[in-house]
Amino acid sequence: MTQYTSEKERMLAGELYVAADPELGAANMRKRRLVHAINTMDYDKLDERMALFHELFAELGEGSFIEAPFNCDYGSNTRIGRNFYANMDCIFLDVAPITIGDNVFFGPRVGLYTPYHPIDAEVRNEAMEGGLPIIIGSDVWFGGNVTVCPGVTIGDDVVIGAGSVVTKDIPSHSVAVGNPCRVIREIGERDREYWQAKAAEYRAWKATQA
Repeated sequence: MTQYTSEKERMLAGELYVAADPELGAANMRKRRLVHAINTMDYDKLDERMALFHELFAELGEGSFIEAPFNCDYGSNTRIGRNFYANMDCIFLDVAPITIGDNVFFGPRVGLYTPYHPIDAEVRNEAMEGGLPIIIGSDVWFGGNVTVCPGVTIGDDVVIGAGSVVTKDIPSHSVAVGNPCRVIREIGERDREYWQAKAAEYRAWKATQA
């Protein structure tokens, strides 16, 4: 049996823990101060707000941008790659690690929820809970109001439709929608050909505007 020395160690390992702990309380208070500053700052102070996001997260890649308001549990358990964009009102409950790849776009009100709570009410009422990591690959787009549940891994090159509740892993190169979210088709060469042609038309139009 693993010998844990703190509630935080148990939390990050996915074991039951109790959040009413001084170390976790201090980490949560750090988050509260940063998020309050982010969400109440004048909107045009873009550089100052992004500096606070860099301080909040364990990692935030180059070219990323997050709209306010935003909230999370700790921030320090979240790692985000390059060119990430999150629209307003996103919530990351990162009691377990959240890992997000490069070139990921979130619509508004996306929720990444790593916590789980015991099914047994007696145990749950003792304030014990746990968390399971969420992993999101690169080149992923979520529509608005997508919810990702504890322990889910989403592959690369995935589109998740608006309002979906993702309870199980989603493989790479997929379009998935629904509650519970399920794969409805693969992303293939016909998709790439169609959108590359649309992009080429836009670039040609843009060149005429110069």
